[in-house]
Parts: sequence; structure tokens; C-alpha cells
Amino acid sequence: MGLDVGSRRIGIAVSDPLGITAQGLETLQRRNKRTDLTALERIIREYSVKVIIVGLPLRMSGAEGTQSEKMQGFAEDLRKRFHLPVHLWDERWTSTEANRLLRETDLSIEKRAKAVDRMAATLILQSWMEAHPNR
Repeated sequence: MGLDVGSRRIGIAVSDPLGITAQGLETLQRRNKRTDLTALERIIREYSVKVIIVGLPLRMSGAEGTQSEKMQGFAEDLRKRFHLPVHLWDERWTSTEANRLLRETDLSIEKRAKAVDRMAATLILQSWMEAHPNR
């Protein structure tokens, strides 16, 4: 499962059963930690998730900042709650790429805005799977 975690929304993607392609799921509107983790637990069970990939927001220089620290804390919360491997993955270009791909569709600006987090999660998961073919 790939996650693009923001302050208001979490984009979610899962892989196909063979781990070849990533598909976006719904975007979770964040409420509070407990509600967010409960919603993620439902998806983890439904899709038999074995590994979680969380987008790590790095600065363009590659340095970590306050958002990176927040994601490390979020990843640790996931590890403690679900007892699954959680990997952080560089997400610097995913939102930019997601927006570019969505601009090429016939979606309205409003629908594109709603889809960008899901698309970013899909790109995070797909790039991680491609970088780890023998996982």
C-alpha cells in the first residue's frame, strides 16, 4: 500500500496481487489520528496489505525538513499499530507528476484536485515497486 500523506488528505494506492502495478483507491479526508488509522486498518485488511510505503517529502536538495520529520513519526505510528514493514520513499516529484498527468485528462479542475493525492500515492507505490523488483 502506498500513501501520500498531507495535512488534510491521505492519497491511497494498492498493488495488484502480483505486485506489478499500483492502483489508486479513495482519498481519505483526515480527521484525527485515531479515525485515520481506523480507516487505514480497514483498507489493510480488505486488500491483505503486507508492506506500507509512505511518501517522504524531501527538500529539492534532498535534505529533510519538518514535513519529513512528521512523516517519520506517522510511519512509526503505522508500524506500532499494524506490525507491518513501513518504508519511507522520496516523493519530491510525485505531486508535480500527478498534476501533469491529470492535466492531460478531460477532468475538470475540481475533479483533478480531488484525484491528485490518489495519483501521487499511485506514483509513490509504483516507483517503490520498480526500484525493489525482488521484494
